[in-house]
Amino acid sequence: MGHIELRDLDDDDLDAVFEMMRDPEAVAIAAFTAERPDDRATFDAWIARERAAEGVTMLVVTERGGFAGTAAAFTVDGDREVSFWIKRQSWGHGVATAALRLLVSHEAERPLFARVAAHNAASIAVLERNGFTEVSRSIAYAPGLGREAEEIVFTLVPALDGY
Repeated sequence: MGHIELRDLDDDDLDAVFEMMRDPEAVAIAAFTAERPDDRATFDAWIARERAAEGVTMLVVTERGGFAGTAAAFTVDGDREVSFWIKRQSWGHGVATAALRLLVSHEAERPLFARVAAHNAASIAVLERNGFTEVSRSIAYAPGLGREAEEIVFTLVPALDGY
């Protein structure tokens, strides 16, 4: 998948990120999203905070040079977490798997954690293909669904060979 790359998030990417993160089908699948994904002011404030926060890495996923999604790494309660969001037009083409592989290779800290809605089979498969294993499940309010949903936490631990 040499046509998938990660690069720093640029101001010129913000419109594409906003549009991607408000896609109703994607929001329902991701479930644990913004309360009001169509609210541009709230999005702009959120992304500005994230970009300014220490320890947050926000990247753009490109497919053949064009915008395909985002990948991020951040720390929550002392745990390093990773996340990815791929635009619908790039689903099913290995973009998320390749992007996560690149992100993981740039993150030296282990263990890494990731969270996913239990009904999001595609993202679960991406995590598992990249060596993540399930460690817990819980029920939480999912704004993208407007109700509670099951969330799975995955982890990637150091392998014996140092991966």
